[in-house]
Amino acid sequence: MPKNLNEDVMLGDILHEWTIQEYENHSRGVWWYIIMISLGLVLVVYGVFTANFLFSLIIILFAIIMFLQSHNTPPQINFKITEMGIILGSKFYSYSEFESFWIIYSRNGAKVLFLDMRSTLQPMLRIPLLDMDPLEVKYSLREYLAENLEREEEPLSDRVSRNWKI
Repeated sequence: MPKNLNEDVMLGDILHEWTIQEYENHSRGVWWYIIMISLGLVLVVYGVFTANFLFSLIIILFAIIMFLQSHNTPPQINFKITEMGIILGSKFYSYSEFESFWIIYSRNGAKVLFLDMRSTLQPMLRIPLLDMDPLEVKYSLREYLAENLEREEEPLSDRVSRNWKI
């Protein structure tokens, strides 16, 4: 489990540091809204007709969350790679919590660092590298974590969320 940052946590020297957005803010056109509202309405009506009201409620809540999220700017979070672990915002993850890491280079020029957690209950961390040199980050992390060379593509969940702009 990540620890809250306080005076008791040993951090070591900071090797790399940059600021990322908490979540990716997509630019959506009018057609995206028309298609998603239509799809949402169809799913809500389906849920009502099949007497699955919880499903309809989940779809409505998802639509509300997407609406609120699209009208807010994502908060900025500090990300640091230290000698003792990873700092993400106000949370400290020791290297023992991670299984491996890998870096994906997208076709659009984006570079993303993925940190795979040992615990199956915690999601992997997806960190955009932005203007950071991926080779320097890779060499720094190799001292503390195993690099997963078998992973050459981003996870399906990331592709779906990027392509569907959710």
